[in-house]
Amino acid sequence: MPQIGWLEILSVVIIAILVLGPKEFPIALKKIGSYIGKFKNTLSNFQKEVSAVTEKVDLEEDLVPKNDKIKKNKDKNG
Repeated sequence: MPQIGWLEILSVVIIAILVLGPKEFPIALKKIGSYIGKFKNTLSNFQKEVSAVTEKVDLEEDLVPKNDKIKKNKDKNG
């Protein structure tokens, strides 16, 4: 996996300052930071939902006795 060094980061920052200008650069950084924060929040919420659903499924499987599962499988298979 490629790694990014300080020289690459510095060159990207210098190019961004030249393209955006010194006045717009901090505004752009704030927007990028806010987008990254929203993305992390959305990802965290998604992980919580997936965990909640899998927890429900695990609880439902624990509630159904194993004998009932075997009987259902036998009934389906004939």
